[in-house]
Amino acid sequence: MNKALVIAPQPFFTARGTPFSVYFRTLITVEQGVNVDLLTYGEGQDVDIPGVRIIRIPRFAMFGDVKTGPSGLKLFLDFFIILWTLGLLLVNRYDFVHAHEESVFFCRFLKPIFRFKLVYDMHSSLPQQLTNFSFTKSRLLIGLFEKLENTSIRAADVVITICPALADYVDQLIGKQDKHLLIENSIFDEVKLLPAAAQGKPGKRQKDIVEPLTLPKDQPLVVYAGTLEAYQGIDLLISAFSRVLAVKPDALLLIVGGSQNQVKQYSDIAIQENLGKSCLFTGRVPQVLAKHYNARANVIVSPRISGTNTPLKVYEQLFCGVPLVATNIYSHTQVLNDNVAFLVDPDPESMASGIIMALNDQNMAAAKVTNARELYENKYSRRVYTAKIRHMLEILDS
Repeated sequence: MNKALVIAPQPFFTARGTPFSVYFRTLITVEQGVNVDLLTYGEGQDVDIPGVRIIRIPRFAMFGDVKTGPSGLKLFLDFFIILWTLGLLLVNRYDFVHAHEESVFFCRFLKPIFRFKLVYDMHSSLPQQLTNFSFTKSRLLIGLFEKLENTSIRAADVVITICPALADYVDQLIGKQDKHLLIENSIFDEVKLLPAAAQGKPGKRQKDIVEPLTLPKDQPLVVYAGTLEAYQGIDLLISAFSRVLAVKPDALLLIVGGSQNQVKQYSDIAIQENLGKSCLFTGRVPQVLAKHYNARANVIVSPRISGTNTPLKVYEQLFCGVPLVATNIYSHTQVLNDNVAFLVDPDPESMASGIIMALNDQNMAAAKVTNARELYENKYSRRVYTAKIRHMLEILDS
């Protein structure tokens, strides 16, 4: 396998998006000696991976930024992704095409024409996304996506899933085949972005540079870092923290991430819960700053209340050396167990009890941190991830 086309229909790379799987899949593939053309949206900042040529469709900035989940804007942009894909396939010979998410739907039909091998990188079930993000209730459209997804899974030479829930879904469709690989989004090295000047873009103004908050060193710090979408359970966390303060009045809750509107929404809830200065919000911050806040924490939390895919941040939480309190839902328990985290029911009372226990029982917290690091090293580390990508290339080369 000498040359590959990676198709990533998403903003690449943006801190508010989640294109980490594209970045690390591509990075490790290049490290195995494959030259890569990466086709993606116009939105985003270029990454620094030697051996990768990033090709972008037009930005269409007048339509705004691409949001998470299905949208009319994504459908519009994907039309141009198809045109650019055809152009690249006409002038280049690729050993395989690595199609992320919905790009597999048209690559599945181009495969027999251009005679490439096909990798379907399945980050989620796209028919389920149509329902989960309230994009449509049309049974016809959802049924069409189901058929496209099922035929794409069967037509692909390799199918990659990112969590056990998706892996089980694929196994039910095609059985346990060697072509199906579970490769979790479990590595989180800092993404190497090209300097803005190298991309022909203006550099950041001094006022745009985000400085870390000055946090007191003598107060117990509880940190949530991630998106502030409804399924993340931020309102549950805020309600729980009001109960934590009744026992530990000097504790401080820091909520990292979220748009301006989301921060305003949850700030209002924090005011209603009388948290006052005990709850701070940062809004969106660079990846390195989110890591800084997690490292400063006495306890980190994942109060997610729904979903089946494992959150990307869980793997970093296993590794970071800070006790984790997480809700006892399948989204978490695919990876977490009571040996590595304080698992609690998804309600304010249980979450509060878990946080208080993690703060008070130093011996138990230390044992869970040690077990978490060991689990990460054995199952999810860069060494394990690289071996899986190497195995993918061996399947394609057979």
